[in-house]
Amino acid sequence: MVRTGEATVRQTRRRTQQHEQGEGEDESAGTKRASESEGAVDGAGVTGTKRCQPKKAGKEPDKGPGRYAFLPWLLMGLGAFSNIIQGKSGNPWLAGACLLTFNSLYISVVFTSFNPRLRDSRHPLYALAALTAVTYAIALGFGGNWFLFFPLLSLASGTVRILRGKKLAVWLITLSGSAGFLAGWRDDDPWGSFGIGYGTFLSGMVTSTVLSLFDTIQELNTTRQELARSAVEKERLRFSRDLHDLLGHTLSVVVVKAEAVRRLAPRNLDAALAQAADIEAVGRQALTEIREAVSGYREGSLATELDHARSVLEAAAIEPVIRQSGPPFPPQAAALLGWVVREGVTNTVRHSGATRCEIDVHAGNDRVRLTITDDGRGLAADPSAPAGGSGLKGLTERLASAGGTLHSGTDGRRGFRIKAELPVDTGELTDAEEAIR
Repeated sequence: MVRTGEATVRQTRRRTQQHEQGEGEDESAGTKRASESEGAVDGAGVTGTKRCQPKKAGKEPDKGPGRYAFLPWLLMGLGAFSNIIQGKSGNPWLAGACLLTFNSLYISVVFTSFNPRLRDSRHPLYALAALTAVTYAIALGFGGNWFLFFPLLSLASGTVRILRGKKLAVWLITLSGSAGFLAGWRDDDPWGSFGIGYGTFLSGMVTSTVLSLFDTIQELNTTRQELARSAVEKERLRFSRDLHDLLGHTLSVVVVKAEAVRRLAPRNLDAALAQAADIEAVGRQALTEIREAVSGYREGSLATELDHARSVLEAAAIEPVIRQSGPPFPPQAAALLGWVVREGVTNTVRHSGATRCEIDVHAGNDRVRLTITDDGRGLAADPSAPAGGSGLKGLTERLASAGGTLHSGTDGRRGFRIKAELPVDTGELTDAEEAIR
């Protein structure tokens, strides 16, 4: 019984220790997660989004053969080295020095051809010229296995970027022809001379083709990355434009309606409640539009924007005068002009101090024109007006992408005018859909 009691006590203590360790691990894990979260927050960028390190999806794309891949081909010179060892080459010391010189120049050509700082300069070309002189000298001087250095010379020629194209083809034809002729003349072996000439041409051409192919693949990968970055920048620009237009207009409407509620509440409660209901409706509509802008499928409507413009101008005690003439025009053009109406009316309400605003829409046979004119003091006279006019600048870029134009400025001594023009042909407005999405 005593032993059983002691065993029970030991098991209870062990469980208690395990439970405490588990809690300690949970606390440490929680602390680690909290620190990671703090680090993520600290790593947030200017836009407030968390920076995430991209995960490597498998291996990086193959960059092709490197400079060391061409060194094993020097083993083709083992025949000449064997002749030196066996004393079959006259003056073995001179032959050894020539072999060492050839190997050194070959390595110099290959390494400078793969050096990012030197491959587009003339250093590989100078080294190749010296290698060519040594190759012809040792082939004519010793003959036999020494003619195998011509394919090595051609292989090194294929790595030189300056020679690629027609210059390399002419060089390889000249090199292979002279190598085959000299081999046949020196050793009186027609089949051997044909093998030397064919091997010389093939080794250089294959090397150049393979390296050019991998260079093209690298350029395509770089282009794809640039296109991806450009797509991200365009999407970021689209979202910033939509957010500026949506929030700027909505907040201006809310402010104007709130001021109307404050003015009407003491003397006309029903009218004040109507303005408050409009604020609620504007807020709900703004939520919907922001969701659509985030999803990228928001399209404006000129008729809807004109109705909103009339309501906002009346709430701001500005007399609206809206005129439309001409035949119907494509919805893409109407969507872009809806953005112009939204931005122009927002600027009028916020900055102009006007008492009258005219909106004129005229559709012709080939172009549609929209003019917004007020009798206020203009944007330049308002110190709260945004410097540089980011909204008008964004609209100018949008219309330019659709083949249109936008001009803005003071209307004579007083007032401000915005004039937008767009082509009616829907074929010219394919970029407009991208601009409003």
